[in-house]
Amino acid sequence: MQEDLIVTTHKPLEDWIEQVTRLTQPDSIHWCDGSDQEYNRLAEQLEALGGFSRLNPETHPNCWLHRSDPTDVARVEHLTYVCTTEQEDAGPNNNWMAPDDARKKMQGLYRGCMKGRTMYVIPYCMGPIDSPLARCGVEITDSKYVVCNMKLMTRMGTQALQRIERDGTFIRGLHSMGDLNPERRFIMHFPEDLEIQSFGSGYGGNALLGKKCHALRIASYQARSEGWLAEHMLILGLESPQGKIHYIAAAFPSACGKTNLAMLIPPDTYEGWKVWTIGDDICWMNVGKDGQLWAINPESGFFGVAPGTSSRTNPTALAMLGHDAIFTNVALTDDNQPWWEGLDDRVPATDWKGNAYEPGKGPAAHPNSRFTVHMTQCPSYSDKAEAPEGVPISAIIFGGRRERLIPLVMESESWNHGVLMGASMASETTAANIDKVGVVRRDPMAMKPFCGYNFGDYWAHWLSFGDASDRLPRIFHVNWFRKDANGKFMWPGFGENMRVLDWIIKRCEGKIGCMETPIGRLPLPGDLNLQGIDVPATTMNDLLSVDKASWQKEISEIGIYLDSYGDRTPPAMMAQQKRIAKALEAA
Repeated sequence: MQEDLIVTTHKPLEDWIEQVTRLTQPDSIHWCDGSDQEYNRLAEQLEALGGFSRLNPETHPNCWLHRSDPTDVARVEHLTYVCTTEQEDAGPNNNWMAPDDARKKMQGLYRGCMKGRTMYVIPYCMGPIDSPLARCGVEITDSKYVVCNMKLMTRMGTQALQRIERDGTFIRGLHSMGDLNPERRFIMHFPEDLEIQSFGSGYGGNALLGKKCHALRIASYQARSEGWLAEHMLILGLESPQGKIHYIAAAFPSACGKTNLAMLIPPDTYEGWKVWTIGDDICWMNVGKDGQLWAINPESGFFGVAPGTSSRTNPTALAMLGHDAIFTNVALTDDNQPWWEGLDDRVPATDWKGNAYEPGKGPAAHPNSRFTVHMTQCPSYSDKAEAPEGVPISAIIFGGRRERLIPLVMESESWNHGVLMGASMASETTAANIDKVGVVRRDPMAMKPFCGYNFGDYWAHWLSFGDASDRLPRIFHVNWFRKDANGKFMWPGFGENMRVLDWIIKRCEGKIGCMETPIGRLPLPGDLNLQGIDVPATTMNDLLSVDKASWQKEISEIGIYLDSYGDRTPPAMMAQQKRIAKALEAA
C-alpha cells in the first residue's frame, strides 16, 4: 500500500487512521494539505475518470460540472440516524439506532470498501483557524469530489492539522461512497463519541461531513454540553449610511431564501445602505464577556441551491459563480455553460443527467442542483467572517414558507416567547429533502433534520440563555411567502425584504413603537417603509393581520406538538403556549 510521508504527532488520530485502514483496505493513503495544487490535481483526475467535466473556460474559468448518481441527489433524512445510548436522548425528532447495532451495520459495509481506491485524510477546521469558537474534525473519504468540495467549504489541510495537534481533540468522520446503492446508504451520528459514519452517498451534506453532520448534528450536541449554540442560520451585517453595522442571524428551512437574504442588495430607496455577508447557512453563537451573543460562520464557502438563482433574485450570488466553482447536477447550454431553471431565457442543450434536453419532459437542472464556491468570491463578503471573536448579534430571525396565517413580521415579547416562536416554526417542504413537496411540517429553528439530540432538551438549552444575560438579541419571526386568494405572493420579497430588516433594526435600537397583539408585536401603520413599492394598503393590512380563529387553531396544534415530547418539553415552553392561547381567547 502506498502512503504519503505525512506523520501526525497526535497519537489518537494516528491510531484511528490505522484502524480505518485495516477495515477499508485502500490501495493508497493521501493526507490532504488543502493547497491549490492538490485541488487542481484532483479535479484533473476526476475529469480523466469522467467524474468532472470542465465548463466553458472563457465564460467560467476553472469551473467544473459534477453529475451525481440519479438516486443520490439530496439529503436522505429517512436514512440518517442519531445513535445515543438511550433512545430518549435522540428524541422523536431523530431516527435512532443503538450505537452497538449501528457500528456493527457500518463495519459490515466498510469492510474492504476502499480496495482499489485512495483513502483521503482531510483535517479541517470549522470556523477561523484561530477562533476559540471554532472546532476541528478529520474526514476520511474515498471521494475526490468530497476533497475538492471540502477545500472550498472548510479551512482544510495543514493549518487545521496543526490546530488539532495543539488542541488534542477532533470530530471523527468516516465516509465512503461504497457502490452508491440506496439500499446500502446510511448516515450515522454518534454524538456521545463525537463521531460520524457515512456510507453509500456522494452527495453534498451526506458526504461533506463538515457541513450538516459536523456543524449541526454533532455540534448542536457538543454546544449543549459546552454552553453555546450551533444553529442552521445565516449571518448578515446591515450597515447604515452613517457606518453603524448591526449583525443579524436568521433561521430558515432549506430553499426558503437564506442565501438570497444573506446576500441581499438594498433597493434604491435605501441608497447608502450595505449588506455584508458573513454566512448563508450555519451559525455558531456564544455569550461573550459583554453579555452579547457573538457568532461565527463555521464554513468558508457556499453550497447553494442553483434553481431560481438569477440576476433578479440574487445578483450577488450570480456574480460569484463566474470562476473557480463546482456545479452539481445543473444543465448545460450548447456552449458548455451551466444553466438552471430561473437563470435566464436560454434553452439548455443537455439536462442534469447528461441527456439531450427535451422541453416538457421534466426540468433541465435537478430542482436540488447546487453550486460550491469559496465565500471570498462573494461581492458582499465581509472580512469579519475571519474575525476570531466573531460578530455581535443584534437580532435573531425565524421564518418559514407559509402561504397563510403567519404575518410578514412580528417580534417576540420576551426571550422565552421568542424560543417558542422558533420552536413552533412550520414550513412547506422543498426539493432539498426527499419528501412530498409543499407539505407543511413543524421545523423548530429550521433544525428538524439537523438537531443531534431531543428537541425538548434543545429548547431547554435555548431557554437557559435567558438566565445567562440581559443583553441577548431580540427575536423576530418573518414570512415572505404569504399568498392571496389568487395564489399570488403578497409581498415582493428579495431586495425589498430590506424594509423588514430596517423595521427590525429600529426596534432593536428602540426608535419606534409597535402594536401589541396576542401572538407578538407587529409594526404600527406607517412604520414599515413602503416608499418606492406598490403594495396596496389592503394587502399590507392582510400581511399584518391576526385571524383569531385561525390562530386559536394554530396555537392548539402547537400545544399538541410540544406535548409530543412529553416530560422533555420545558414547562416554560408550555407556559408560553398557554399564555398565548389565553390572550387569543380574551381578544
